[in-house]
Amino acid sequence: MDRRRFVQLAAVGATALAAPRIARGADQRVLRFVPHADLTLLDPSSTTAYVTRNHGYLVFDTLFGQDTRFQAQPQMVEGVKTENDGKLWTLTLRGGLKFHDGEPVRGRDCVASLKRWGQRDDFGKALFAATDELSAPDDRMIVFRLKRPFPLLPSALGKTALMMAAIMPERIVAGDAMKPITEMIGSGPYKFVANERISGDRVVYERFADYVPRPGGTPDGTSGPKVVNFDRIEWKVIPDASTAAAALKTGEIHWLELPSSDLLPSLRTTKGLSVDVLDPTGYVGVFRVNQLQSTTNNAAIRRAMMAAISQTDVVTSVSGTDPRYYNDKLGYFCPGTALATDAGMSALTSPRDPAAVKKMLDAAGYGGEPIVLMRPGDLQINALPTDVIADNLSKAGFNVDVQAMDWGSLVQRRAKKEGPTEGGWSAFMSWFSGGDHLNPAIHGLLRGDDIAANGWCHSPEIERLRAEWGQAPGPAEQADIARKMQVQAFVDVPYIPVGQVAQLTAFRSDLTGMLKGPPLFWNIRRA
Repeated sequence: MDRRRFVQLAAVGATALAAPRIARGADQRVLRFVPHADLTLLDPSSTTAYVTRNHGYLVFDTLFGQDTRFQAQPQMVEGVKTENDGKLWTLTLRGGLKFHDGEPVRGRDCVASLKRWGQRDDFGKALFAATDELSAPDDRMIVFRLKRPFPLLPSALGKTALMMAAIMPERIVAGDAMKPITEMIGSGPYKFVANERISGDRVVYERFADYVPRPGGTPDGTSGPKVVNFDRIEWKVIPDASTAAAALKTGEIHWLELPSSDLLPSLRTTKGLSVDVLDPTGYVGVFRVNQLQSTTNNAAIRRAMMAAISQTDVVTSVSGTDPRYYNDKLGYFCPGTALATDAGMSALTSPRDPAAVKKMLDAAGYGGEPIVLMRPGDLQINALPTDVIADNLSKAGFNVDVQAMDWGSLVQRRAKKEGPTEGGWSAFMSWFSGGDHLNPAIHGLLRGDDIAANGWCHSPEIERLRAEWGQAPGPAEQADIARKMQVQAFVDVPYIPVGQVAQLTAFRSDLTGMLKGPPLFWNIRRA
């Protein structure tokens, strides 16, 4: 038995005896949930952190939703009309939409929200680059006048891929688009209870009595009627995986978003608990490399890093060795989706050879400069792969400096462009829903425009192909361009794919109606 496994098993027994008591949920109208990380940033239009996006869907609504087939469906919108060969879009809001402060949702609120979002989100930037004018002729109407057809407009406004196009009051979003908002007033099914939030401990939401679900249809992803069955949602932050699992077993919490893989066998055999796939696209692993700084701004060195890292080692550190729960052949598009391709995959799937990597490093001029890896100790799904990658790189001749921190600190530090010796960083491990890597329009990391999220890759060819993909006439042409993009990505290495794992979640068995996709809090009920 390896030492890590021994320590974790010992911790299970210890926490069962010593775990602090969490308020027990006797109230059947309360759902207690443990998110994968603390909610440090509240504005879903200002960060790519999933925990913020998940919080956003409780508080805010969107004009369109996205079903589990990745198709956009009207949500706040009642009607859609296109004219002038696809260059004029008129969206009509449903009647009765209200914000949590009692004000009606008006067209001008939507216009202000979308203009702000369009300055932050990559898909939004593409939409507004094709937009001549966005206006609100009246309180229920939103009009896009486009320079050229943009058939993906509903997909842009309804995507669950980061960042969501959340609708907020005009008065809140009228300021600097680059400054995160702090007043959480939305029109979603739950209200944010600001005075009960305790950073590092809990977040609370209360049912919004005036929320009117979309009439008709079936709940599917973020589309369809959002009918809520709990009066109160409480997020409880429990960094220790064993403590969280113990709380789930006793019923002190009801839903554990991301259980530790080491504890899954115990959770599966505990009466009254269920373990199931939450998002069928799983988590795709991403090793993000800082390309502004010396050493890692050398593509040859990034290719050597790619050759050193074993996808098998990374994914089994998280999921275990059962092949049903991992895929160690991940490229730049989500496996099993329309654009997934094996083009250039030998760069990832060929046998790992540390001696060959050392020769690559010598040829690239690597002089032993430290590679600073950020390791979030409070997020096991990121911390364990970071240890594995550090070991892979060290064996191949890299000088690796692993620096420990919590996830919230990592999220703030990853935006720094200073060098590693000035408080910056070289690389870090993160995970994305596979649904965020479906195509070049929403794939925020497959970018070469120097602004790709916290990596800043420069690749004119990737950008040329991305623009070409957006104008491709059909699926066959899009697939061909995607193959070329993947081949180019193996040359320029905007980031390093490190495998895919099943996105499993654990919950009390009396919870029914849980929707597939991100953690969503409508349709779910207690039997």
